[in-house]
Amino acid sequence: MAKAPAKKSAATKKKAAPKAAIAEKKLVAKKAAAKKAAAPKVASKKKATKAKVVTKKAVTKKTAAKKPAAKKSKKASAKQISGYGMGSVDVVMSVDQVVKEAASIAGEAPSLEKLGKLAKNEPFLSIDNLNAGYGKMEILHNFTLQIGQGQSLCLIGPNGAGKSTVLHSIFGFTNIFSGKISVKGKDVTHLTPSQKLAEAGIAYILQDKSVFPGMTVEENLLMGGFLKNKPTEAKIAAEMVFDKYSRLAERRDKPAGVLSGGERRLLEISRALVMNPDVLLVDEPSIGLEPRFIDMVFEILDDLQRRDGKTIIMVEQNAKKGLEFADIGYVLVSGETAMADMGDDLLTNPDVGRLFLGG
Repeated sequence: MAKAPAKKSAATKKKAAPKAAIAEKKLVAKKAAAKKAAAPKVASKKKATKAKVVTKKAVTKKTAAKKPAAKKSKKASAKQISGYGMGSVDVVMSVDQVVKEAASIAGEAPSLEKLGKLAKNEPFLSIDNLNAGYGKMEILHNFTLQIGQGQSLCLIGPNGAGKSTVLHSIFGFTNIFSGKISVKGKDVTHLTPSQKLAEAGIAYILQDKSVFPGMTVEENLLMGGFLKNKPTEAKIAAEMVFDKYSRLAERRDKPAGVLSGGERRLLEISRALVMNPDVLLVDEPSIGLEPRFIDMVFEILDDLQRRDGKTIIMVEQNAKKGLEFADIGYVLVSGETAMADMGDDLLTNPDVGRLFLGG
Protein backbone atom coordinates (compact mmCIF):
# COMPACT_ATOMS: atom_id res chain seq x y z
CA MET A 1 0.00 0.00 0.00
CA ALA A 2 2.92 2.38 0.72
CA LYS A 3 4.56 1.91 -2.75
CA ALA A 4 1.56 3.04 -4.84
CA PRO A 5 1.90 6.83 -4.17
CA ALA A 6 5.59 6.72 -5.17
CA LYS A 7 4.76 5.38 -8.58
CA LYS A 8 2.11 8.01 -9.04
CA SER A 9 4.64 10.78 -8.21
CA ALA A 10 7.13 9.55 -10.80
CA ALA A 11 4.47 9.47 -13.43
CA THR A 12 3.41 12.97 -12.60
CA LYS A 13 7.02 14.19 -12.93
CA LYS A 14 7.34 12.53 -16.33
CA LYS A 15 4.24 14.32 -17.59
CA ALA A 16 5.34 17.75 -16.19
CA ALA A 17 8.76 17.71 -17.90
CA PRO A 18 7.53 18.46 -21.45
CA LYS A 19 5.33 21.28 -20.10
CA ALA A 20 8.32 22.98 -18.38
CA ALA A 21 10.38 22.78 -21.55
CA ILE A 22 7.59 24.40 -23.55
CA ALA A 23 7.27 27.23 -20.98
CA GLU A 24 11.04 27.86 -21.06
CA LYS A 25 11.02 28.06 -24.88
CA LYS A 26 8.18 30.57 -24.76
CA LEU A 27 10.07 32.74 -22.23
CA VAL A 28 13.22 32.74 -24.40
CA ALA A 29 11.16 33.67 -27.46
CA LYS A 30 9.48 36.48 -25.55
CA LYS A 31 12.85 37.91 -24.43
CA ALA A 32 14.19 37.74 -27.98
CA ALA A 33 11.15 39.59 -29.31
CA ALA A 34 11.52 42.29 -26.64
CA LYS A 35 15.22 42.73 -27.46
CA LYS A 36 14.41 43.01 -31.16
CA ALA A 37 11.76 45.64 -30.47
CA ALA A 38 14.15 47.69 -28.28
CA ALA A 39 17.01 47.68 -30.80
CA PRO A 40 15.69 50.57 -32.97
CA LYS A 41 15.18 52.72 -29.86
CA VAL A 42 18.77 52.15 -28.65
CA ALA A 43 20.08 52.92 -32.12
CA SER A 44 18.00 56.06 -32.25
CA LYS A 45 19.26 57.12 -28.80
CA LYS A 46 22.89 56.50 -29.80
CA LYS A 47 22.33 58.46 -32.98
CA ALA A 48 20.82 61.39 -31.04
CA THR A 49 23.72 61.39 -28.56
CA LYS A 50 26.23 61.35 -31.41
CA ALA A 51 24.42 64.27 -33.06
CA LYS A 52 24.46 66.15 -29.77
CA VAL A 53 28.22 65.69 -29.40
CA VAL A 54 28.78 66.87 -32.96
CA THR A 55 26.61 69.96 -32.36
CA LYS A 56 28.47 70.75 -29.11
CA LYS A 57 31.81 70.53 -30.91
CA ALA A 58 30.54 72.86 -33.61
CA VAL A 59 29.35 75.39 -31.01
CA THR A 60 32.70 75.22 -29.19
CA LYS A 61 34.55 75.86 -32.44
CA LYS A 62 32.28 78.79 -33.22
CA THR A 63 32.81 80.31 -29.76
CA ALA A 64 36.55 79.83 -30.04
CA ALA A 65 36.49 81.61 -33.37
CA LYS A 66 34.63 84.54 -31.76
CA LYS A 67 36.99 84.94 -28.74
CA PRO A 68 39.80 86.89 -30.42
CA ALA A 69 37.22 89.36 -31.75
CA ALA A 70 35.80 89.87 -28.25
CA LYS A 71 39.29 90.43 -26.86
CA LYS A 72 39.99 92.93 -29.58
CA SER A 73 36.71 94.73 -28.89
CA LYS A 74 37.55 94.96 -25.16
CA LYS A 75 40.98 96.35 -25.96
CA ALA A 76 39.48 98.90 -28.32
CA SER A 77 36.95 99.91 -25.65
CA ALA A 78 39.72 100.41 -23.08
CA LYS A 79 41.55 102.59 -25.55
CA GLN A 80 38.47 104.75 -26.04
CA ILE A 81 37.98 105.47 -22.31
CA SER A 82 41.64 106.09 -21.52
CA GLY A 83 41.02 109.81 -21.84
CA TYR A 84 38.19 111.36 -19.83
CA GLY A 85 36.54 114.31 -21.51
CA MET A 86 39.20 116.79 -22.55
CA GLY A 87 41.83 115.38 -20.18
CA SER A 88 43.83 112.20 -20.01
CA VAL A 89 44.89 109.91 -17.20
CA ASP A 90 48.47 110.79 -18.10
CA VAL A 91 48.03 114.27 -16.63
CA VAL A 92 46.88 113.03 -13.20
CA MET A 93 49.66 113.23 -10.60
CA SER A 94 49.99 110.73 -7.77
CA VAL A 95 50.56 111.87 -4.19
CA ASP A 96 54.19 110.72 -4.45
CA GLN A 97 54.67 112.80 -7.60
CA VAL A 98 53.16 115.87 -5.93
CA VAL A 99 55.47 115.40 -2.92
CA LYS A 100 58.53 115.10 -5.19
CA GLU A 101 57.50 118.12 -7.27
CA ALA A 102 56.75 120.18 -4.17
CA ALA A 103 60.10 119.23 -2.60
CA SER A 104 61.93 120.18 -5.78
CA ILE A 105 60.41 123.69 -5.87
CA ALA A 106 60.82 124.30 -2.16
CA GLY A 107 64.51 125.04 -2.03
CA GLU A 108 65.53 126.23 1.43
CA ALA A 109 62.92 126.51 4.18
CA PRO A 110 61.61 130.04 4.74
CA SER A 111 63.84 132.02 7.10
CA LEU A 112 62.78 132.94 10.61
CA GLU A 113 62.99 136.56 9.51
CA LYS A 114 60.47 136.01 6.74
CA LEU A 115 58.07 134.12 9.03
CA GLY A 116 58.31 136.98 11.53
CA LYS A 117 57.60 139.55 8.84
CA LEU A 118 54.46 137.64 7.75
CA ALA A 119 53.28 137.79 11.37
CA LYS A 120 53.99 141.55 11.43
CA ASN A 121 56.87 140.86 13.81
CA GLU A 122 54.39 140.44 16.66
CA PRO A 123 53.68 136.73 16.93
CA PHE A 124 50.64 135.93 19.06
CA LEU A 125 51.11 132.18 18.64
CA SER A 126 54.46 130.69 17.69
CA ILE A 127 55.90 127.21 17.16
CA ASP A 128 59.68 126.84 17.38
CA ASN A 129 61.57 123.86 15.91
CA LEU A 130 58.82 121.39 16.79
CA ASN A 131 59.37 117.66 16.42
CA ALA A 132 56.10 115.85 17.06
CA GLY A 133 54.05 112.84 16.01
CA TYR A 134 52.05 109.83 17.17
CA GLY A 135 53.52 107.08 19.33
CA LYS A 136 57.17 106.89 18.35
CA MET A 137 56.55 108.10 14.80
CA GLU A 138 57.76 111.62 14.13
CA ILE A 139 55.60 113.51 11.61
CA LEU A 140 56.76 117.12 12.05
CA HIS A 141 60.47 117.89 11.73
CA ASN A 142 61.86 121.16 13.12
CA PHE A 143 58.58 122.83 12.25
CA THR A 144 58.33 126.58 12.87
CA LEU A 145 55.26 128.84 12.56
CA GLN A 146 54.35 132.39 13.53
CA ILE A 147 51.01 134.17 13.40
CA GLY A 148 49.96 137.59 14.71
CA GLN A 149 46.88 138.34 16.77
CA GLY A 150 43.76 138.58 14.61
CA GLN A 151 45.48 137.03 11.58
CA SER A 152 44.46 133.92 9.66
CA LEU A 153 46.82 131.23 8.37
CA CYS A 154 46.04 128.34 6.03
CA LEU A 155 48.14 125.17 5.83
CA ILE A 156 48.14 123.44 2.42
CA GLY A 157 50.12 120.57 0.96
CA PRO A 158 49.80 116.98 -0.27
CA ASN A 159 48.10 114.25 1.77
CA GLY A 160 50.30 113.05 4.59
CA ALA A 161 52.34 116.27 4.73
CA GLY A 162 51.48 116.82 8.41
CA LYS A 163 48.92 119.63 8.13
CA SER A 164 46.40 118.25 10.65
CA THR A 165 49.29 117.15 12.87
CA VAL A 166 50.20 120.83 13.29
CA LEU A 167 46.71 121.53 14.68
CA HIS A 168 46.82 118.38 16.83
CA SER A 169 50.19 119.39 18.25
CA ILE A 170 49.05 122.91 19.13
CA PHE A 171 46.00 121.50 20.97
CA GLY A 172 47.85 118.66 22.72
CA PHE A 173 46.83 115.58 20.75
CA THR A 174 50.36 114.45 19.77
CA ASN A 175 53.61 113.43 21.39
CA ILE A 176 56.02 116.37 21.50
CA PHE A 177 59.59 115.12 21.19
CA SER A 178 61.22 118.54 21.21
CA GLY A 179 60.46 122.17 20.42
CA LYS A 180 58.15 124.77 21.89
CA ILE A 181 54.63 126.19 21.42
CA SER A 182 53.87 129.63 22.86
CA VAL A 183 50.76 131.81 23.11
CA LYS A 184 51.21 135.46 24.10
CA GLY A 185 54.78 134.62 25.10
CA LYS A 186 53.68 131.84 27.48
CA ASP A 187 54.94 128.28 26.98
CA VAL A 188 51.90 126.02 26.47
CA THR A 189 53.72 123.08 24.87
CA HIS A 190 52.83 120.43 27.42
CA LEU A 191 49.44 121.63 28.59
CA THR A 192 46.54 119.17 28.23
CA PRO A 193 43.76 119.89 25.70
CA SER A 194 41.47 121.01 28.55
CA GLN A 195 44.15 123.37 29.83
CA LYS A 196 44.81 124.68 26.32
CA LEU A 197 41.10 125.58 26.05
CA ALA A 198 40.51 126.93 29.56
CA GLU A 199 43.87 128.61 30.25
CA ALA A 200 45.50 129.38 26.88
CA GLY A 201 42.31 130.27 25.00
CA ILE A 202 42.80 127.75 22.18
CA ALA A 203 39.74 125.99 20.73
CA TYR A 204 39.81 123.10 18.30
CA ILE A 205 36.98 122.79 15.76
CA LEU A 206 36.92 119.20 14.63
CA GLN A 207 36.22 117.93 11.15
CA ASP A 208 32.64 117.16 10.10
CA LYS A 209 30.16 115.10 12.19
CA SER A 210 31.20 116.19 15.67
CA VAL A 211 27.73 117.35 16.80
CA PHE A 212 25.50 115.13 18.93
CA PRO A 213 22.53 114.41 16.61
CA GLY A 214 20.16 113.21 19.36
CA MET A 215 20.66 116.34 21.46
CA THR A 216 19.05 119.70 20.77
CA VAL A 217 20.94 122.61 19.27
CA GLU A 218 20.95 124.33 22.67
CA GLU A 219 22.23 121.23 24.46
CA ASN A 220 25.05 120.94 21.91
CA LEU A 221 26.02 124.54 22.56
CA LEU A 222 26.03 124.03 26.33
CA MET A 223 28.42 121.10 25.83
CA GLY A 224 30.94 123.67 24.60
CA GLY A 225 30.94 125.28 28.03
CA PHE A 226 31.66 122.15 30.06
CA LEU A 227 34.82 123.77 31.48
CA LYS A 228 32.98 126.83 32.76
CA ASN A 229 33.01 127.21 36.54
CA LYS A 230 29.21 127.37 36.75
CA PRO A 231 26.45 126.02 34.45
CA THR A 232 24.90 129.49 34.41
CA GLU A 233 28.06 130.86 32.79
CA ALA A 234 27.70 128.36 29.93
CA LYS A 235 24.03 129.34 29.60
CA ILE A 236 24.90 133.05 29.32
CA ALA A 237 27.61 132.28 26.72
CA ALA A 238 25.16 130.14 24.70
CA GLU A 239 22.63 132.98 24.68
CA MET A 240 25.31 135.30 23.29
CA VAL A 241 25.86 132.82 20.46
CA PHE A 242 22.12 132.69 19.76
CA ASP A 243 22.07 136.50 19.63
CA LYS A 244 24.88 136.39 17.08
CA TYR A 245 23.40 133.63 14.88
CA SER A 246 19.61 133.82 14.53
CA ARG A 247 19.72 130.75 12.28
CA LEU A 248 20.64 128.66 15.32
CA ALA A 249 18.31 130.54 17.67
CA GLU A 250 15.34 129.58 15.50
CA ARG A 251 16.33 125.91 15.82
CA ARG A 252 17.46 125.86 19.46
CA ASP A 253 14.92 123.18 20.50
CA LYS A 254 15.34 120.99 17.43
CA PRO A 255 17.56 117.88 17.42
CA ALA A 256 20.93 118.66 15.84
CA GLY A 257 20.45 115.65 13.57
CA VAL A 258 17.83 117.49 11.48
CA LEU A 259 20.12 120.43 10.63
CA SER A 260 21.54 120.91 7.14
CA GLY A 261 25.26 120.40 6.52
CA GLY A 262 25.95 124.13 6.70
CA GLU A 263 23.92 124.53 9.91
CA ARG A 264 25.78 121.64 11.55
CA ARG A 265 29.09 123.30 10.68
CA LEU A 266 27.81 126.58 12.12
CA LEU A 267 26.86 124.73 15.30
CA GLU A 268 30.35 123.16 15.54
CA ILE A 269 31.99 126.57 15.20
CA SER A 270 29.52 128.20 17.62
CA ARG A 271 30.08 125.50 20.24
CA ALA A 272 33.78 126.40 20.24
CA LEU A 273 32.86 130.07 20.84
CA VAL A 274 31.11 129.34 24.15
CA MET A 275 34.51 129.38 25.91
CA ASN A 276 35.36 132.67 24.15
CA PRO A 277 38.77 131.51 22.83
CA ASP A 278 41.42 133.75 21.29
CA VAL A 279 42.68 131.11 18.84
CA LEU A 280 40.55 128.89 16.61
CA LEU A 281 42.08 125.74 15.10
CA VAL A 282 39.80 124.83 12.19
CA ASP A 283 40.23 121.43 10.55
CA GLU A 284 38.76 121.15 7.02
CA PRO A 285 35.84 123.62 7.39
CA SER A 286 34.46 122.90 3.90
CA ILE A 287 34.57 119.09 4.04
CA GLY A 288 31.32 117.43 2.96
CA LEU A 289 29.50 120.70 2.28
CA GLU A 290 27.63 121.97 -0.77
CA PRO A 291 29.18 125.06 -2.45
CA ARG A 292 26.55 127.44 -1.01
CA PHE A 293 27.29 126.25 2.53
CA ILE A 294 31.05 126.48 1.96
CA ASP A 295 30.65 130.20 1.19
CA MET A 296 28.49 130.62 4.30
CA VAL A 297 31.09 128.93 6.55
CA PHE A 298 33.94 131.09 5.23
CA GLU A 299 31.83 134.22 5.72
CA ILE A 300 31.32 133.18 9.36
CA LEU A 301 35.06 132.61 9.86
CA ASP A 302 35.85 135.93 8.17
CA ASP A 303 33.44 137.69 10.53
CA LEU A 304 35.06 136.02 13.55
CA GLN A 305 38.47 137.21 12.41
CA ARG A 306 37.65 140.74 11.20
CA ARG A 307 35.00 141.74 13.75
CA ASP A 308 35.82 139.61 16.81
CA GLY A 309 39.60 139.59 16.42
CA LYS A 310 39.97 135.80 16.51
CA THR A 311 43.28 134.30 15.40
CA ILE A 312 42.56 131.44 12.99
CA ILE A 313 44.82 128.58 11.88
CA MET A 314 43.17 126.23 9.44
CA VAL A 315 43.75 123.17 7.30
CA GLU A 316 41.64 123.27 4.14
CA GLN A 317 41.34 120.64 1.39
CA ASN A 318 40.15 123.32 -1.03
CA ALA A 319 43.54 125.08 -1.19
CA LYS A 320 42.25 127.87 -3.43
CA LYS A 321 39.41 128.73 -1.05
CA GLY A 322 41.72 128.54 1.95
CA LEU A 323 44.36 130.84 0.45
CA GLU A 324 41.71 133.33 -0.71
CA PHE A 325 40.52 133.53 2.89
CA ALA A 326 43.84 133.51 4.78
CA ASP A 327 46.31 136.33 5.35
CA ILE A 328 49.20 133.86 5.40
CA GLY A 329 49.75 130.53 3.64
CA TYR A 330 52.20 127.73 4.49
CA VAL A 331 52.97 124.86 2.10
CA LEU A 332 53.91 121.71 4.00
CA VAL A 333 55.84 118.82 2.47
CA SER A 334 56.84 115.74 4.50
CA GLY A 335 56.41 117.46 7.85
CA GLU A 336 58.40 120.58 6.98
CA THR A 337 57.56 124.08 5.72
CA ALA A 338 58.47 124.16 2.04
CA MET A 339 57.09 127.63 1.33
CA ALA A 340 55.48 130.47 3.28
CA ASP A 341 54.01 133.71 1.96
CA MET A 342 50.96 135.93 1.97
CA GLY A 343 47.88 134.01 0.87
CA ASP A 344 47.38 136.21 -2.21
CA ASP A 345 51.00 135.71 -3.29
CA LEU A 346 50.75 131.92 -3.05
CA LEU A 347 47.57 132.07 -5.14
CA THR A 348 49.52 133.62 -8.00
CA ASN A 349 52.56 131.34 -7.62
CA PRO A 350 52.61 129.14 -10.78
CA ASP A 351 54.14 126.13 -8.98
CA VAL A 352 51.59 126.27 -6.17
CA GLY A 353 48.85 126.66 -8.77
CA ARG A 354 50.05 123.63 -10.75
CA LEU A 355 50.46 121.38 -7.73
CA PHE A 356 47.62 122.39 -5.41
CA LEU A 357 45.15 124.68 -7.14
CA GLY A 358 44.27 122.59 -10.19
CA GLY A 359 46.11 124.66 -12.73
